[in-house]
Parts: sequence; structure tokens; C-alpha cells
Amino acid sequence: MRLESIIHRSAFTDCYALNKEEIVIQIRTGKDVTGVNLIHEDPYIAGCSAFRHWEGKSVPMKPYKELKYAWIWSVQLSPQYKREQYYFEIWNNEEKIYLFEDDFYTEQEMKTEGRMKQYFKFPWLNSSDVCQPPAWVEDIVWYQIMPDRFLRGDNRKKSVEVKAWNDDKQITHEDYFGGDLKGIRMKLPYLKELGVNGIYLMPVFKADSNHKYNTTDYTKIDPDFGDEADMKSLIDEAHNLGIKVMLDAVFNHSGNEFFAWKDVLLNGKQSRYYDWFFIHQPLTDQGTTSTKDGRYYSFAFAAYMPKLNTNHPEVVRYFTDICRYWVKEWKVDGIRFDVGNEVAHSFLKVLHYELKKMNPELFLLGEIWHDAVSWLLGDEYDSVMNYPFVESLNNFWVDNKKDSKEFMYSMNRCYSLYPEQINRALFNFLDSHDIERAYTRCGNLDIFFQQLVVLMTMSGSPCIYYGTEIAMPGGADPDNRRCMPWDKIDAGMYDDVIKDVKRLIALRRGFSQMKSTKIIWKQDTGNPRCIHYQKIDEKNGSILEVYLNASKENVILQDVRGILYSRGYDNRCLKENGVLIFAGNEPSVPAYVKAEEDQI
Repeated sequence: MRLESIIHRSAFTDCYALNKEEIVIQIRTGKDVTGVNLIHEDPYIAGCSAFRHWEGKSVPMKPYKELKYAWIWSVQLSPQYKREQYYFEIWNNEEKIYLFEDDFYTEQEMKTEGRMKQYFKFPWLNSSDVCQPPAWVEDIVWYQIMPDRFLRGDNRKKSVEVKAWNDDKQITHEDYFGGDLKGIRMKLPYLKELGVNGIYLMPVFKADSNHKYNTTDYTKIDPDFGDEADMKSLIDEAHNLGIKVMLDAVFNHSGNEFFAWKDVLLNGKQSRYYDWFFIHQPLTDQGTTSTKDGRYYSFAFAAYMPKLNTNHPEVVRYFTDICRYWVKEWKVDGIRFDVGNEVAHSFLKVLHYELKKMNPELFLLGEIWHDAVSWLLGDEYDSVMNYPFVESLNNFWVDNKKDSKEFMYSMNRCYSLYPEQINRALFNFLDSHDIERAYTRCGNLDIFFQQLVVLMTMSGSPCIYYGTEIAMPGGADPDNRRCMPWDKIDAGMYDDVIKDVKRLIALRRGFSQMKSTKIIWKQDTGNPRCIHYQKIDEKNGSILEVYLNASKENVILQDVRGILYSRGYDNRCLKENGVLIFAGNEPSVPAYVKAEEDQI
């Protein structure tokens, strides 16, 4: 048995509270392991002395997720007294070993008289320690909007030179097109009809850029977007249509016109705001546009975005008050934190505590591009942007040497990073303002829809970047921030694409299997590049079958019935880049989904 492949610690995803009554214990082993039992019981069942004889109950652990070189085994417990003491019994055919916190032990070593055993422990299930994202999040289909590029609804003169609205490729970082909050309000019915029930707005506060990530004033809506009344009207109208609203909070850094930074430039070390930033040299000369010289820290090395010191009590208080205002006065439903892995944990803990007191159902989302489990322990973020998901998805189609098993391994890895309740609320997407647009990466509409099907059938909270519903192209920033081509949309040029996107969103919202965390991967088509998985409703066991043919060969399928969505499928034949979703055991079909079935 390869002992070096066996990993467990009583923390993070290995041992966590699922809710106020249940805990989950998991262990990672090599694929040579054939079985695992958890030996568990209350630590005080035999008394308080460490020398009292303690025996636990044995419960078999189930294979939870298969990774490329490992298995993750899992078991769910309901501790009667809110605590557990445990160790593992692990075997490979005839060989058996026991894992405690300090070491592995053989059966003979287990019988050594007088040995003090170092058990694993889950000390106590405190309800306030449970990371529990708002339940509503897993039912949301988000829509991300860059206000300047969405729609110009107010024709009043802007403070900047505005270019003619267009969706061509001639876009620079300095271009403004005049989109605003009124334009977003005007298109709320369009979003409602699309099936969207949550909008995520990129920054809307005063800044001298089109993207607004260099905030000048966190207390004022950028006047080119509108004013506070416009924001309140947008949120109220969205709520009346059943649409949640999430704002972008840029607290890692400010713009160089932020009042505190300007005071530092004026007064140097005498400024009361000097310690709000990380300054290492006198700032008598701004120097180049880069901060690689180390004179102060900034976002990346962008000199016009000085990094805020979120360890400083005054900074914490200032931005906490800003958020409290959004929650109290505007009734925002969520806040997305830009560069969410660089702000201080201590700041986020204060913010979480203060905001959740005001609204326990507020959604706090961190922008983190990597494993973010240390931010998801119940007192900071509720969820994070799932970049590992989009990267894994992209890489399968880029590398045609990967087979369906490797796709399974990569998806399983993404969903092994966090507790189960977080997986239900992960912010999944295909593209954003920071990466190339999905259609451009795919270069093929059928592959684009294959990836969209994965997005809509995996657990988490899917997000559509504005324009993704028409398969809008776009390379790296700024090309991925083109204007919405409303004239072409209104003329019906994208009707076929929008129809399919609406269909998939309707299925996502209508079938509980689509958002379920229970998935069974199948390797039964005889084609290594044909992906097949089943999504299963946790309550009634109903099944949806999903097939994605990523090969260049036709795949013949048997026993297809109750088709809900298809592309490139005809008479049992799933063609190259084809996709098929059907009801495996005839689950009930929601009325508003059934009404569209004739469109397939």
C-alpha cells in the first residue's frame, strides 16, 4: 500500500461542518486502496481521562470523487453530542493499516499496551462556524454587465468624449461609449425573458476610466452612469421582476484621484491617510506608470491604482461603512470583491460580521483565481469565482489528446476543493471581462454550446457575460469588452443562438437535476472523446443524461427518450461536436419548460 498517497487532516475539506447538524469527513488515498472504514465516536464516551479505554463505531466510507491519481473517500455523520473522535482503517486486499493523527499503525502496533493514541478530532459543531451561503444563490443564473458597453439609455451629454456605438474590433482601453444605468433598466425585460434572475454589475462608482476599477469616489455613482436615484430605481425594478443585483467592490486598491491618496501626495508622511497605503519612498515625483521600482504597492504594477492597506482599522471602518450603506439604502443582494485574495482576512471577517448582521441573506463573492478554501471557512466569503472550472473546461477542448476520463478528473478536482455547500454556490462562467470570450476561444458554435451545456448542468451558480447569449466574439482585453449590438439583436440576426441559450437557461431553472451536486460519470460510448454523465436529483432520484461528442467521429446511442435539448443529433446518431440532454427516467417536466419542447 502506498502510504505516502494517503492524506487527511481534521480541517478544511477533509473534516468540515455541512450544516448545523451534520459533518463530513473525507480522506484521499492512492488507487491501490480498496476500502476505508471510519472508526468514530464521541471523545468522552468512556470518560474524560486520556487513559480510559475508548472504542469507536465502524462505518464504511464511500468513494466520493475519482481524481487522476487518487480516490477521495467520504462519509457524512450526525454527531449526537456535536463532536467526534476518529481514526481510519484502510486496506488493500489483504493488507490493512490504521491512520491516526501522528502516524500509520499496523494491527500488531494497535494492540501495544499503554500506547497513547493520537486520534483525529472534530472538537465541536458551532453553528456560527458553518460556512452556509444563502440558499437562493444556487437558483440564480447571473448576467455580468459592463455598464459603459451595455446600452446608452440617457442621451444627455457625458463628461467624456463618447464614440459612436459599435461592436467592431476597433476598441482601445481609452474608449468610452456612454452606456449607463438607465440603459440597463431599459433592458431588464430582455434579461427577464432570457431567463436571467441575477445581474452582476461591474463597478459603477466615480472613476476616470471606462471600466471604473480605479475608483475616485466610493460614495458617488459615476455621473456618466447616472446618480444614486438611478441606482435605486434599477435595483427596485430588478427586484420587482425577481432579479437579484450584485455590485462590484474594489477595495484592494483605489484610483490615484481617491481623496486619501491625493492627501498623501500633498502632505506626504504628515497625511493622516499615509498608512492607508503601502508607501516605501517619498512621493514627490509620480515617476513612471509602473511601480516595479518599489516606491509603493499598487494593483499589479499599475501606478494609477495604489494598493489600500486593508489591515488598517480606519480603512476597515471606511469600507465597512460604504458596504453598510449599499445594503441598508439600496437593498443590494450581493457584493463581489475585486482582487479578493489580496485584501486582509481580518478585514473580511469584520465586513462579514457587520453585513450579515444587517442581512443574513447577503451574498459575498470573492474574485479568486485559485484554490480559495482558506477564504471559505464561514466568516469571510460565501463563494468565489470558479476560475479552475473555466480553465479545466477550456483545456479539454484545446487539447484533443485528452479523453473523457481526464475531463472527469479535472471537473472532480474543481469540485473537491471546497465543502459541498460551497459547491452549490460556486460562481461558474465561460468568460468575463478578464479573459477571452468563450466563442473566440472555441472558434466553433457547436463547441461553444457544448461548453454552455456543461456550464448549465454543473452545480454552482452559472453566469452569462453580457453578449455571451449571442456568442459575441472578443479576444483579450479590451477586445472582450465590445458594445452590445442591439440593432443586430433587434433585427433578429442572433435569434437562433438566443433561442438555444434561453432553452438551456429554462432547463437549468426548471430541472433540479441540473444544479444537483450528485453526478455519475459514465465511460460507455466506446469513444474516448465522448463525454457522458448523469445528473441525479438528490430527493427523488430522477436522472438527466448528458452526452457531449468532442470527437471527429459519429457516436451511435441507444435508448434515447424524452429529449430536452440537442445539437448535432439525429436518429440515435450524435455527430461531431454534438450535444444531447434527455430525461433518463422520465422526471416530471415543469410547465414553462414543457411549453418550449416543440421548439427542439
